[in-house]
Amino acid sequence: MTSDKRLISNQFPRASKYHPEWVIASVSGGANSLWMTEWLTTVMDLRPGMRVLDLGCGRAASSIFLHREFGVQVWATDLWFSASENIQRIRDAGVLDGVFPIHADARSLPFAAEFFDAIVCIDSFIYYGTDDLYLNYLAQFVKPGGLLGIAGAGLVQEIEGLLPEHLQKWWTQDLWCLHSAAWWRRHWERTGIVDIELADTMPDGWQVWLDWQRVVAPDNETEIKVLEADSGNYLGYVRLVGRRQGGAKLEEYCWPDTMRSFPPQYTKQPLLRT
Repeated sequence: MTSDKRLISNQFPRASKYHPEWVIASVSGGANSLWMTEWLTTVMDLRPGMRVLDLGCGRAASSIFLHREFGVQVWATDLWFSASENIQRIRDAGVLDGVFPIHADARSLPFAAEFFDAIVCIDSFIYYGTDDLYLNYLAQFVKPGGLLGIAGAGLVQEIEGLLPEHLQKWWTQDLWCLHSAAWWRRHWERTGIVDIELADTMPDGWQVWLDWQRVVAPDNETEIKVLEADSGNYLGYVRLVGRRQGGAKLEEYCWPDTMRSFPPQYTKQPLLRT
């Protein structure tokens, strides 16, 4: 048993079992992917044997966590990080039979319609999911009644007007994708594609964000000072869970999938002679 107390948190008992060096070596974004995954899965009913798409999985730490903790089958899908690297991490974790690395763009996914029981996105959905048409595209891959959940960096409240002065030294153009839980609820709810089960902000999420930065990037003084100055006024963590409505009509034309050559033309026939 290691005496290293880094990243041990009563708030995240499952994630606290994992070695801090393994967690840090698996960093692929700004947040602790295990903390975010544990927080999200407390409000998602995941059961052994389910097929789960971990979209934007980075270095697949969240995918390994999902399989080990819940016994689900995970398709660890990412564009920016190598599937060949991820399979080494998956092999070393002893989960080759349950985690399958895929290199793919979130806008051109190589999966069959209604293949997954659930879809999760950890600290990555903001980079593609703010598009008004994206949920219409993604929802086709989860079964009617299946869950879609996201968790990661966001805003406690929307920024109205000029950027607050204390955020200006840290803020870059890509950060305009950050939004509040209320914004995400409206973004999904208005489509009628999913029933929103939960949209909320982590209590004292800014402090959790700060604790992580102090461990993983202690030299990142700019972000650390901004978090301290903000103290949860704007910056924090948000999560959203929706369930695909069985009767929702999806429009294929508004987000064409370049992976498709021909539309499905399957007609069921008897498998065996009688």
